[in-house]
Amino acid sequence: MPTYEYRCLDCHHLFDRVEPLAEHGEKVPACPRCKSRHVEQVLTPFFAKTSHKA
Repeated sequence: MPTYEYRCLDCHHLFDRVEPLAEHGEKVPACPRCKSRHVEQVLTPFFAKTSHKA
C-alpha cells in the first residue's frame, strides 16, 4: 500500500498515512496534532521495486 504525506495548513505539521489506492482521495485525513481537516497532500519522490532482474 502506498504511503502519502500531508501538511496541515493550520499548524504546519507534516504527517504520513498509509492508504489503499481505492481509498485515496475519498476523504481528507485529519491532522494528528490539531485534528484539523485543512490539510494538503505533499508530493514526494517514490521508487518502485520489482522482483524482475534487468
